[in-house]
Amino acid sequence: MSGVLSEVADGVFAYVQPDGSWCVNNAGIVVSDGRAVLVDTAATEARARRLRAAVLADDRPVPYAVVNTHSHGDHTFGNFVFPEAVVYAHHETRREMAAAGLHLTGLWPEVEWGDIELVLPHATYRDELTLHVGGLTARLLHLGVAHSTNDTAVWVPERRVLFTGDVVMSGVTPFLPMGSVAGSLRAVERMRALDPAVVVAGHGTVGGAEVLDTTEAYLRWVQELARDGAAAGLTPWEVAREADLGPFAGLLDPERIVPNLHRAFAEEADRAHGEALDMRAVIAEVDTLFREMTAYRGAPLACHA
Repeated sequence: MSGVLSEVADGVFAYVQPDGSWCVNNAGIVVSDGRAVLVDTAATEARARRLRAAVLADDRPVPYAVVNTHSHGDHTFGNFVFPEAVVYAHHETRREMAAAGLHLTGLWPEVEWGDIELVLPHATYRDELTLHVGGLTARLLHLGVAHSTNDTAVWVPERRVLFTGDVVMSGVTPFLPMGSVAGSLRAVERMRALDPAVVVAGHGTVGGAEVLDTTEAYLRWVQELARDGAAAGLTPWEVAREADLGPFAGLLDPERIVPNLHRAFAEEADRAHGEALDMRAVIAEVDTLFREMTAYRGAPLACHA
């Protein structure tokens, strides 16, 4: 299914790709006074080219900049279809993209990825960077270790629109094995303090501050499960298998409870991620976790990219 570009505030657009499950991400564009900045691209060549067509429709300008909210391929593989743009990201985004390469494509070999050319960020930052888009600004904020080590939120203060990347997903289960549960909670608190009127999550529907509330509630529930499970001498898999999803049963990709509990258990044992990850170890861990998620689901993980 193709994405839909809609104006969520004056000059700020969200590109939402239903249904928001594995590798079906959102993007966005900020436009003012003949200038444009794109937030994220897409996973496959076909999806990225459809994104470009949508962005340039109605005589909108070619983006002078692309912001990658983190390193994962569904948000970065489409960089190459915007050759006119400078790609901005956190410095760890560039390092992780270079280390991971096109590994994501191997997790779902049945997907028609197309002829992807990996384009790394051209300009990187550490804590905060402001891009000027005509009369608007796009503030790039590093959120610490959350969904990943290198998450960037993009805040458009003049319109109170927040692009969260994958730290927040709307109607979709969070995914934290390469990040931190506690760090994600800190990131949500920081984003809430901005007082956004519109929240464009990394996956799923556009909403308001309630999207942050749902994410926070899920994260605290996972922490509680891990705390109780560790105290009882259980494993993440055992806790996941017995957990009642309750109010979170309707979130897409519920199998992510397995890797999320692995991360939460590790944090209970004070093994939180640092500022950088050994990507070879991460790739091996993800491959193992995908097998566990498949067992939890009772079927192969479905990717509709």
